[in-house]
Amino acid sequence: MNLHPVPSVTWRTHLSLALLALVYIFSVIDRQVIAILIQPIKTEFGATDTQMGLLSGLAFGLFYAALGVPVGKLADRYNRSMIVAVCCSLWSVATVACGLSSHFWQLLLARMSVAIGEAGGMAPSISVVSDLYPARQRSTVISLFMTGPHLAVVIGLALGGWIAQQYGWRATFIFFGAPGVVLGLLVWLLVKEPLRGGFDAPVAAASPSAPTESLWRQVCRLLAITAFRRLALACGLAGLAGYAYGVWTPSFLVRTHSLSLAHAGLMFGVASGFGALAGGLSSGWLCDRLILRDVRWQLGLPLIGVLVSIPCAMAFLLWPASGFWHMGPLQVPHAMAFASAFGFFASWWPSLSYSAISHMVSASERSVAAALLNFFVTLFGIGIGPLLTGVLSDLLTPMFGVQALRWSLVCVMMLMIPTAIFLGMALKPYRAQLARMSA
Repeated sequence: MNLHPVPSVTWRTHLSLALLALVYIFSVIDRQVIAILIQPIKTEFGATDTQMGLLSGLAFGLFYAALGVPVGKLADRYNRSMIVAVCCSLWSVATVACGLSSHFWQLLLARMSVAIGEAGGMAPSISVVSDLYPARQRSTVISLFMTGPHLAVVIGLALGGWIAQQYGWRATFIFFGAPGVVLGLLVWLLVKEPLRGGFDAPVAAASPSAPTESLWRQVCRLLAITAFRRLALACGLAGLAGYAYGVWTPSFLVRTHSLSLAHAGLMFGVASGFGALAGGLSSGWLCDRLILRDVRWQLGLPLIGVLVSIPCAMAFLLWPASGFWHMGPLQVPHAMAFASAFGFFASWWPSLSYSAISHMVSASERSVAAALLNFFVTLFGIGIGPLLTGVLSDLLTPMFGVQALRWSLVCVMMLMIPTAIFLGMALKPYRAQLARMSA
């Protein structure tokens, strides 16, 4: 039985949410800013698209995925806010080290170090955010938290492209890495560790097995939940397509639409970022209302978003490069309208999926569950997505020349189709799992 008093939502709660969201924004910027820096790094070091896919994807993804679940286990036992604070400072220092690299292998090692730090960022934060607010507000609150990637796209790509063009790619890493050290200190000082499961019913507040069983047994038990397993596979495939799209689209705009580096970052950052921001916030708000009628809407909305996002992605990638709107001195390719639409609908699945995970497991193992879902997203997404796209681009170059990257992205984005299939297969098991949790 939960003998602790039910906590309340105060200004301190909102401050904690804001700081954790800011940490997430900087983590995604530090992870994704390399997307706008691929061309200058490739030119300086004479790298191939495959090598750049390794640098932007697999070198980061393997370490992030491998360490995320063990760190999640620690976060389910110890102070989550402190773990986030320490890890934020670590990955920020590593990002600065990326900017100080003078050889490709040094940059590769620095990217691996960024991954090691970021492995302890998202899952503990999701667990904290889930305990800061009542369950009836969870989709909305997690959607607010997960505006981080969308704001990061706007800030990282638009501002990062300008910094890289004016001061060089190294300055971009340093500019975005340094503030994270201060932010980690603020989290340490101001984010109070909330009571685990304080807003939940006693039955959902703790799992009798999670604290004592080994990590391996816990992971196997979670993956034995049909809805969890199918959702993880869906998110892994969606992450593969999404990260490939996010990392390589600025280069695609440079090569296919003949935009400058700063212009490509601005166009993609604004169109995709603001579209995703609107989609993420509205889907969380809508989901919290629809699940009062049927809990399957928690996964039904991501399914709809994925299905609509597929034709938007194809239209963006295949739209002719000749058409532009003129906005003052800027030329805006017509294709950017579809990038904005893709951002809106493709943003539905991440926040609603992590929220679904928080409902499927007890409060005492939310960090491990979120980290396990993140393992699939990271291993498939960051680890494989950019690298697979780079390899396909190199293989297709003899046939398509400068347009090889376009067709490589088209192939990878088709993986959103099996994503929708797995989401559909998870609907019924998800409702059954929630019924077991409340029984």
